[in-house]
Amino acid sequence: MKKSALLVVIAVLIASVSFAQQRNTRQGSASRPTTTPAKPAAETQKTDTAKTVVKSKKAAKVKPKDGYAMERELRDTATEKAFLPVIKDEDVIYTKRVWRDIDLRDTINGVLNYPKSRLIDVLLTHVRNEELTAYNPKNPTTLDDVDGFDFPLDTTEALRMANGVVNVTNNKAGTVTQVAGEFNPELFKKYRIKEDWVLDGKRGVFEPRIVALAPLKMNDQTKEWQPIFWIAYEEARDILASKRLFNPLNDSSPLSMDDFFIHRLFSSHIVKETNAGDYKVKDLIGDPRQRLQESERIKKKMADMEQGLWEY
Repeated sequence: MKKSALLVVIAVLIASVSFAQQRNTRQGSASRPTTTPAKPAAETQKTDTAKTVVKSKKAAKVKPKDGYAMERELRDTATEKAFLPVIKDEDVIYTKRVWRDIDLRDTINGVLNYPKSRLIDVLLTHVRNEELTAYNPKNPTTLDDVDGFDFPLDTTEALRMANGVVNVTNNKAGTVTQVAGEFNPELFKKYRIKEDWVLDGKRGVFEPRIVALAPLKMNDQTKEWQPIFWIAYEEARDILASKRLFNPLNDSSPLSMDDFFIHRLFSSHIVKETNAGDYKVKDLIGDPRQRLQESERIKKKMADMEQGLWEY
């Protein structure tokens, strides 16, 4: 009996000691602070950089598309010249030279006189930069009208002819002095083109080729429109192809000055054709209305000539 009681007491003591040890272990683990191992400096820097990139991406905004029309940057970029097939001299069967006047007061031709795309500004700018050669519209010796490329002008003389001169009267001295005038683009309301209609026997095509271009200015004394200089059109094509024009028919279709001439988008009337006396239409016909009728007659004559070349 005593032996059994002793065993019970020993078992109670062992249980008490075990419970006390477990309680102390729990309290120690609860009171011990939790620590996180420190990250290396390189990883910290990468994390900060990634956060900065994310913030910058969020800050950047994409420009919204401004409708469906072609962007201005695309409209203003330079383009290549309009394609023209090469006509060899041995393939030329027939030619006819005519001169045409393009009036900018006509609605169709008004695009050449818009403030941001004036043809006269383009020509004078590149003449001033010596990228285009201006040719004298008169023979310096005989003062006869010429439209060839025999008498080139220097830059100063070409600009002087474009600006014109102004008569200054001194009433006290009774003298009249001519001084250089100021450039006024509104004075250039007409242009004259010299073109050849060529029958290409190899391709069987009768088509025009512009040879020269001249801005016209009203002569205050004769009251006639006269060219101030001539420009070789083939020399000017690269420049005209890079100059944008407003296209009234389609905002998404780019249009260059070269396209305007090569694709015959202008309105004009013939003022002269090759003839034995080298006469202009105005030299033969005084009535302006009959001059326009004569211009249409010359056009019809060339069209009939082309039709008469073919057999059906």
